[in-house]
Amino acid sequence: MQNWLKFDEFCTLVDLDKDVVNNMIKRKVLTTKEENGILYIEASKGAVAVMPKESKSLENMAGLALGADFVEKTIGTILQLHKEVLDGKDETVEALKSENTFLKEALLSMQTLYDEDRITVESLNEQLKISQKELEFCRRKYKMMWNKAVSNYKK
Repeated sequence: MQNWLKFDEFCTLVDLDKDVVNNMIKRKVLTTKEENGILYIEASKGAVAVMPKESKSLENMAGLALGADFVEKTIGTILQLHKEVLDGKDETVEALKSENTFLKEALLSMQTLYDEDRITVESLNEQLKISQKELEFCRRKYKMMWNKAVSNYKK
């Protein structure tokens, strides 16, 4: 399993100056590759290369010396966890994008329904006005008819 880190990230991770890391690259101690003008360093082998075989500075709480294998496995685990976090972030971003697309489509659908309902309401208001005019006409006609019937009855 190869884990590639950018040059600056690797320098930060191993806490070495860029000049020291460049010197190690020149001596072919570190495995490197270049993509799109960015220099990448293979992290797990690179971490082993910068660690001395017997490190007196790396001691745990009980005072036992930690070997290069432990450091390599720890760095590998950290890099794997970092990769999983990034993958999880990407999945979350994709889920949010799909949710936003769904909400946008739902909003557009609701806007279309609102426009159709507005047109229906306008049509019904127009029909109501026409019906009110017809009703008023019928009332006047009915009133005139009854007034004429009453006047004819009195005669």
